[in-house]
Amino acid sequence: MNDDGLLLTDLYQLTMLQSYFEQGMNDMAVFEFFVRKLPPGRNFLIAGGLEQVVEFLARAHFSATELDWLASCGRFRKGFVDSLADWRFSGAVDAMPEGTVFFPDEPILRVVAPLREAQLVETRLINLLQFQTMVASKAVRCVLAAEGRRLIDFGLRRAHGSEAGLLSARASYLAGFAGTATVLAGMRWNIPLFGTMAHSYIQAHDREQDAFEHFARTYPAGTTLLVDTYDTDIAVRQLVSLAQRLQHEGITIGAVRIDSGDLRAHAANVRRILDAGQLPHVAIIASGNLDEYKIRDLVAADAPIDSFGVGTRMNTSADAPFLDCAYKLQEYAGRPRRKRSIGKATWPGRKQVWRAYGADGRMLFDTLSLQHDRAEGEALLQPVTVGG
Repeated sequence: MNDDGLLLTDLYQLTMLQSYFEQGMNDMAVFEFFVRKLPPGRNFLIAGGLEQVVEFLARAHFSATELDWLASCGRFRKGFVDSLADWRFSGAVDAMPEGTVFFPDEPILRVVAPLREAQLVETRLINLLQFQTMVASKAVRCVLAAEGRRLIDFGLRRAHGSEAGLLSARASYLAGFAGTATVLAGMRWNIPLFGTMAHSYIQAHDREQDAFEHFARTYPAGTTLLVDTYDTDIAVRQLVSLAQRLQHEGITIGAVRIDSGDLRAHAANVRRILDAGQLPHVAIIASGNLDEYKIRDLVAADAPIDSFGVGTRMNTSADAPFLDCAYKLQEYAGRPRRKRSIGKATWPGRKQVWRAYGADGRMLFDTLSLQHDRAEGEALLQPVTVGG
């Protein structure tokens, strides 16, 4: 996540900046980030990515190497490049808190800054907000489908790059996951870490029961064992015998994980064998291409699964892998501005979202207004940074 300098942007940001510079245009501008419409199968979204936006704005500047490249690439004039040497973000940001439910056309972030500052940061802001909002919105659907069962992010290995894997661990935790298997996310954001073992660990041993015993002795306080490398039912029966023997040494088995096949049928068989072996405390974790639909079906079928490991389909938001979102100019030099493009028209001016609640604390409705037009409810856009 170190490749987020100011050249991580679209070329037209810089070509516009050079023209603004030559025309002396740098009055205060107001941009807002919003989603135009919901993806199919969604009826709300969850705001995410604000922390990374604030970090980016706080440290954004042009390095000497970047300035040298801009001067040598043949596209930009010396005076303009020289003007970027002391570029810093000095503006204000208002935003919805991360984790807030929101709907189409509602701005979740507003930037008020001199035009050349507000314009240049557009690409990275969209990049950060769109991704974590998309993943958090997928993850919370898994949380709702799980009906209180624990969810763990298993998605790093199939995420679209290291940053995506790391940020999806954060976004899913924001949405209600219990934790992640991604170690760096644990170090960076103190997200609880969960992990078991790979099939290769079992295969590396000559006997499956030896693999179980070695791992249990390495992690004696409630270890989790993977039981579907060969024959799931046989593996669990071996585990029952092992657990009864290890109990006398104070070593406990906390859970088993199933990662393949008919998860409902396997879980039912595993639960029956564990209970018959006097191991009702051993939990069952299921994983393997899960999403909210598969979780919903397993829960509806009363599958005896205590936790779900969710990866690829959540981390990539497989059924809706992008948001129709935008970061648009709403005011410049004190005057409201409006885009009228067919299908992409915007409402002009700085706006606020007001959320009304019922007596039971549930959301009733939102009102979208101009910033200073008071409406019923709580103002969702709140100050985040002032003066950079």
